[in-house]
Amino acid sequence: MHAGLFGALLDRLAAHRTLHLVDLPGHGRSRDDASPLELEGCVAAIAAQTPPAPWLGWSLGGLFALHAAATRPAQANALIMLCSTPRFVRADDWAYGMDAEVFRKFGADLGGDYRGTLGRFLALETLGCERAVAELRTLRAEAFAHGEPALGALADGLSLLETCDLRAVLPTLRVASLWIGARRDRLIDHRAVAAATALTPNARTLRFDTGHAPFLTHTDALADAVLAFLDETTPDNAIANDATHNETRA
Repeated sequence: MHAGLFGALLDRLAAHRTLHLVDLPGHGRSRDDASPLELEGCVAAIAAQTPPAPWLGWSLGGLFALHAAATRPAQANALIMLCSTPRFVRADDWAYGMDAEVFRKFGADLGGDYRGTLGRFLALETLGCERAVAELRTLRAEAFAHGEPALGALADGLSLLETCDLRAVLPTLRVASLWIGARRDRLIDHRAVAAATALTPNARTLRFDTGHAPFLTHTDALADAVLAFLDETTPDNAIANDATHNETRA
């Protein structure tokens, strides 16, 4: 994915804040960046190009935002986890994750049916939504606006989703955090979002009645929630009537 997928949400937020839009290596405007898709390297690169600010991460992006908040609280001075958790796969002590076999199958399928596998993943992101057909149409139209993602980056991303576990950092987080889940999300169980919040000091949770991409269907409500959280936790960062979009490549 790429930052442009957030569409109208960016316009709402940019009226109040300066936005630094990040495309991870191998994706979107960073498609030709061959840097490894690993937490520390990507977070270090983003931090080197952006000022201290709240970090928002959606889905896989949440792992990078969470790592930044845990390792660089002065740089990532607030955290918003949008349909994301510290661990994506199920475990004996993490009941609401996905089956690891799902990620392994996607990884195995990429080599044989690249475009078909991407299509199935997009469909999974909208599964269960009231407006699933419309959401899927939007995702398909926007997801590859800057070209198809690099195969290696997709494989690395699936590996991160399967293996990464950041639960241990939650009790140590020093920044305020907002965890946003979605009741109809078939990738990130909203109960996992609530469980992560319970482990995190100075955290709050919010749930939408939508699928994995609430920015497509609940733009205004999501923007209001994000801005209210930011105004409360980082008021000195607010920039009224003088906001811009800055493109950042990890």
